[in-house]
Amino acid sequence: MRPTKYVDVFSAEPTKGNPVAVVLEADGLGDEQMGQFAQWTNLSETTFVLRPTDPRADYLLRIWTPGGELPFAGHPTLGSAHAWLEAGGTPKDPDSIVQQCGAGLIDVRRENDRLSFAAPPLTKSGPPDSQTLAQALRALRLTEADVLDATWLVNGPPWLGLLLADPETVLATTPDFTALGELEIGIAGLYPTGSEPALEVRAFCPILGVAEDPVTGSLNAGLAQWLIGTNRLPKQYVAAQGSALNRNGRVYVHDDGTDIWVGGHTRTLINGSVDLD
Repeated sequence: MRPTKYVDVFSAEPTKGNPVAVVLEADGLGDEQMGQFAQWTNLSETTFVLRPTDPRADYLLRIWTPGGELPFAGHPTLGSAHAWLEAGGTPKDPDSIVQQCGAGLIDVRRENDRLSFAAPPLTKSGPPDSQTLAQALRALRLTEADVLDATWLVNGPPWLGLLLADPETVLATTPDFTALGELEIGIAGLYPTGSEPALEVRAFCPILGVAEDPVTGSLNAGLAQWLIGTNRLPKQYVAAQGSALNRNGRVYVHDDGTDIWVGGHTRTLINGSVDLD
């Protein structure tokens, strides 16, 4: 039996964030066991905490969706750090937790009652080709006039980010999930300057077995790098996600001049153990 926690991430209200199943003491599990358990939980992500192979790291994290493994994802990073700490994990550096994953080493820090991760660098950015953008518009049932800008935001998941005209258009979007094909798309709309939240976000990724992800750390990290970098958002803001799914996700973003930190509340809702052997 392996200790397991279900952690709600990116909301201060229970059941209003994005859940992740975290299997601790997961050394010895094979890919097939991990993949099958991720399919069984049917959550957007299920993670497995193992001993690190890099001496700088506190633990190694493997992140699975129902459709396969990811090199990095945001809400599983925060939820797994929360579970590891709650289970008695002690970081080598008291000010920072270092996660080893497919995307390399990710720093996680505690900020008051929240956890935040340093956004990993984008491995692909820039505008999509016209054919890809046209497919995205058809699948989202949008017109060119609805989209202010578009760019790749690849930091693990291959997000295509679309900045829409306003939050109302974001919330009213009704995708044709079949037409999305292999695209993983994040849409966002800016609220008026000075509003909190400053940004409304939605994420669509049916290729991973998740039609719409409730609250998405990796996408918000990429959006922050893009929108702060183009001076559309200030260096510190709050993004909302999950409204269309009856969630109340809040993502806290802060650019400290060196890193962009993406954080939120974390809470364990289920404690238990799992028998996968």
